[in-house]
Amino acid sequence: MIRNIVLAGLAATALVFGPTAAEAGRDLDAIKARGTIRCGVQGPSNPGFGVPNAQGVWGGFNVEICRAIAITIFNDPSKVEFVPVTTQSRFPALTNGEVDVLSNNTTWTLTRDTGVNRFNFPAIVFYDGQAIMVPRRLNVTSARALNGATVCVQPGTTTELNLADYFRQNNMTFRPVVIEALDELRRAYDQGRCDVFTNDFAALAAQRTLLANPRDHVILPERISKEPLGPTIRQGDEELTNIVAWTVFALIDAEEFGITQANVDQIAGSATDPRIRRLLGVEPGMGTAIGAANDQYARTILKAFGNYGEIFERHLGVNTPLGLERGQNAIWTKGGLLYAPPAR
Repeated sequence: MIRNIVLAGLAATALVFGPTAAEAGRDLDAIKARGTIRCGVQGPSNPGFGVPNAQGVWGGFNVEICRAIAITIFNDPSKVEFVPVTTQSRFPALTNGEVDVLSNNTTWTLTRDTGVNRFNFPAIVFYDGQAIMVPRRLNVTSARALNGATVCVQPGTTTELNLADYFRQNNMTFRPVVIEALDELRRAYDQGRCDVFTNDFAALAAQRTLLANPRDHVILPERISKEPLGPTIRQGDEELTNIVAWTVFALIDAEEFGITQANVDQIAGSATDPRIRRLLGVEPGMGTAIGAANDQYARTILKAFGNYGEIFERHLGVNTPLGLERGQNAIWTKGGLLYAPPAR
């Protein structure tokens, strides 16, 4: 009798707290039923990260991350709907189901992870830090010289909070010019309505390319925050979380193993390293484990876009208008922070 009571109690607990398989994949199920994944991107003027061309086709670093996820789910990089979002609209859009994933330079923070509308950050795709840009004519070489400055900043961002923290920490004051739309904020700075433009370093580098005279502006050396950026999804669907995470990890692993867009087929045909054979689906099982369209999802992604480093260099690297060094975004074997868990 006691045993039966205990078992009944455990069963009741499972009904209350244990998600069913259908519940665990409800967002992924909806994506598959729709036939596309809706990806929220910051646009349309976010050079390097996400910009539509004259024909309306989106391209950029964050865009190719979304297309890679589409390959993992559908085996087709075109199965993506790109939805422009702002810093204010992105989280409501994700919460309400208008988008399935944010790929727009969103920072992983404690409150976003644990707040009322909880979000998952399956993997970090870009390590950044908040920076400050000023006109060269001000002859400012350090953010410490900006006491009393007027600062252009977007609302509802970690950028706005970090700015207040930095000035308070250094016993300085500032006057904010708060504008939601990034294009309008950039124009306000370019027109001299504020002395300072602050955002993540890479975002500032992108916006600087759109100024009337980019060379007339300098990004100061300080980084006043840590900004781990990555795709963001709603909590509650572990299957979608796994797909997003292991899509990103495949790009990082491929660079570590020296697998490129040009050599992926050759390596797949001759690899003896079991880690590479698992990654490229030569030895089956990894795709099935994460719910991918097939076991060769990583191979398909690499043939379409190349590894993480190739995507970075194509859109953000030193030979692009942004001119970014790899820095922290190099793989760990080359002194960076990028590191994928073992795929086994």
